[in-house]
Amino acid sequence: MSLSSQTVTRRPAPARPSAGRHTVALFRSELHLVFGRARTWVLLGVLAAVPVMIGLAIRLSGSSGDAEGFIGQVAGNGFFLIVASLGLSLPFFLPTAVTVISGESLAGESSLGTLRNLLTAPAGRSRLLAAKMVALVLFCLAATLTIWLSGLIAGFVLFPVGDVVLLSGTTIPLGDGLLRALGIALLIAASLLGLAGLGLFVSSLTSTPLAAMAATFGAFIVFGILGAIPQIDEIHPWLLMYGWTSFADLLRDPPYWDAIIRNLLMQAGYLAVFYAAAWARLTSRDVNG
Repeated sequence: MSLSSQTVTRRPAPARPSAGRHTVALFRSELHLVFGRARTWVLLGVLAAVPVMIGLAIRLSGSSGDAEGFIGQVAGNGFFLIVASLGLSLPFFLPTAVTVISGESLAGESSLGTLRNLLTAPAGRSRLLAAKMVALVLFCLAATLTIWLSGLIAGFVLFPVGDVVLLSGTTIPLGDGLLRALGIALLIAASLLGLAGLGLFVSSLTSTPLAAMAATFGAFIVFGILGAIPQIDEIHPWLLMYGWTSFADLLRDPPYWDAIIRNLLMQAGYLAVFYAAAWARLTSRDVNG
């Protein structure tokens, strides 16, 4: 039989995984990397312990003493344990947790030797950086919501709860108060995004996670020192943490939105600058580096 009379059957070429599948797999892998580590759960556990420790201290002492602000209202209404815990965690515990996770994001991969493979993967460097940033955003949310949930449980177990008296003197139902407290948790999570962007950028500069964490936390301390110097109050509104305390304006009737919006715009600006810097560094980085 001649070749011309034979029917030639060709094996179809194997389908290449689409870019979309690579992207989804990359995001899933990054979320597993962040939330699958024991270190992440230890950090979340420490954050969950903050409301419990505050609540137990107040409960065992019998009152809030002469404490001012939200702490002074916890004994009378367990609702305020949520807000007090979020507020007390904001200056140190939450930034420390974000510093650890963001500082390790790229530097940790580089130190383990896995960053080279990720940089040559079909998903691309830009999508890799986007996956890292999304994981950081979700961690910020997880951190603040952990405190919110722990404060809710501890507040209901340790203290009486009831209608909430806002800072403006208006009384609202407990359910509305819990929604406002949830809004505070989300706002604080958004307030941490500028710091997360800074950590991501620093992490792109080094292959040593500890150095990235230390540099990020050092920059955070510098911002705090600058914010404490009254002689340079002209630059205070431009500092990273200037608007962090604006979350309290959600407990007014009606809420004061001006400071909240300024803070969110500030965080968006910091995030955009440091994310762009990290992108420039990562996309120009030698694959062997």
